Amino acid sequence: MTKAETIESVRGSFTILEKDLIAMPEDLFTKSFQGKSRSVADIIFEINAVNDHIGATIRGETPAPWPYEGFVTAPPDFQAKEVVIASLLASRDRFMATIDALSEEDLLGTVQTERGPTTSSARCRFVANHNWYHSGQLNFIQTLSGDDGWNW
Repeated sequence: MTKAETIESVRGSFTILEKDLIAMPEDLFTKSFQGKSRSVADIIFEINAVNDHIGATIRGETPAPWPYEGFVTAPPDFQAKEVVIASLLASRDRFMATIDALSEEDLLGTVQTERGPTTSSARCRFVANHNWYHSGQLNFIQTLSGDDGWNW
């Protein structure tokens, strides 16, 4: 995958998440269905943590150990729609700046992860796939709340 394709893929996945979040009513950001599902805020909080962890790896930094066990949940100050959207956009900007700083060769370069060596390009693909995966969860939450339209 070229740098331009990588940028397009990752940026596109963030755009879909942003549009999903904008379309959602405020009350969905903290709602847990049957007391078991994670809230929208929880999902975005996890996405941001994963993006920062992977971004550090791509930049050649040693990311802090993963601090969460089980499902990641958002703290009390990370519940409002405005806060959640702003944090996703800040996470997007940090991650896109990381990709922008890479050369084509850097994208193919090996980075070490907690699961062994891989490439920066593969880590970028993971971010895009992770965003899409959670976008599907957001879409399901939307349908459970009665919104069955495409918000993209």
